Amino acid sequence: MLKKLPLPLWTIALPLLAWIAYFAPIGNLGGLGIGLLVVMLIGSVLAAVHHAEVVAHRVGEPFGTLILALAVTTIEVSLIVSLMLTGGPGTEELARDTVFAAVMIILTGMIGICLLFGGLKFNQQGFSFDGVKAPLVALTAILMLTLILPNFTVSVEGPSYSSSQLIFVSVISLIIYCTFILVQTVRHRDFFLPPVNPANEEVHAAPPTNAVALSSLALLLVCLGIVVLLAKTLAPDIENAVVNAGAPKSLVGVIIAAVVLLPEGIAALNAARKNRLQTSLNLALGSALATIGLTIPAVAVVSLFAGLNITLGIDTKSMVLLLLAQFTLMLSLGSGKTNILQGVVLLTIFASYLFTTVVP
Repeated sequence: MLKKLPLPLWTIALPLLAWIAYFAPIGNLGGLGIGLLVVMLIGSVLAAVHHAEVVAHRVGEPFGTLILALAVTTIEVSLIVSLMLTGGPGTEELARDTVFAAVMIILTGMIGICLLFGGLKFNQQGFSFDGVKAPLVALTAILMLTLILPNFTVSVEGPSYSSSQLIFVSVISLIIYCTFILVQTVRHRDFFLPPVNPANEEVHAAPPTNAVALSSLALLLVCLGIVVLLAKTLAPDIENAVVNAGAPKSLVGVIIAAVVLLPEGIAALNAARKNRLQTSLNLALGSALATIGLTIPAVAVVSLFAGLNITLGIDTKSMVLLLLAQFTLMLSLGSGKTNILQGVVLLTIFASYLFTTVVP
């Protein structure tokens, strides 16, 4: 009799097959090869979500969501840095465009869909206001310092920082992010814990063993790595499709950012549909903080040592959308209760962001 595997077979097989497909010369198959890579990409995303939930169940909140956010951000930073070092037109704006796209997707798209589906199923959902206020305060400060303030400094021409300014802002961003992690995991961990629901079967389910959790953690990194590599591989085909459709090339960055954030988005939506909105918000806001709080310092180090120029300041239209998203999100989460209205409003802002990206 075969011994039952501690993890579903498909969550192990799909990412391994995806790695094989990535190194195999299937690009010569044309549309069939692209379709196969897309299937492998989706399968790897679903497997990543499963492994993230296994790890989260073992380590508990908020460490589970923190692990997923840091893993995704680390791989995202690696992708941006590798593209910057390979050179090419537009690389000086790559970090800014990717970070801005990721932040808008998270704050309006990811949170909006969680509030909408959670509100549809449970009418009204509650969460810890203190657990949301802390990341919002930190996120607001970092966003203003990294994406808006460069438009108003005069040390160098354009929406960029001088070397000393870039170092200063990078250090400030790291200080804010590290302080948030200290608050989230040590000093005020209770702010970020979801309320215990006795009817939730997951509360009473036995946590996985250390061996299973470590296996899932390793497989999570395997899944996220191939997701980013496949997204990078498919980028030229996506760019061609965007150009053929007559849309701006900036839409390519939005699509790739959405693919990279897909595992976190699905995990956040699953939590909201299980009436664990606090977990959803931990994932979303923690991911947004990690994306900008870690990406900008990493890119700054690379640009300083490699002698690359980077543009950080966003244009006026993007500033309006970012401030609208921040203000609306603060109002939506200000009472500790949410319903479908907040979700719909955030999703309309997300739709406006996408529309004005395609039709600037």
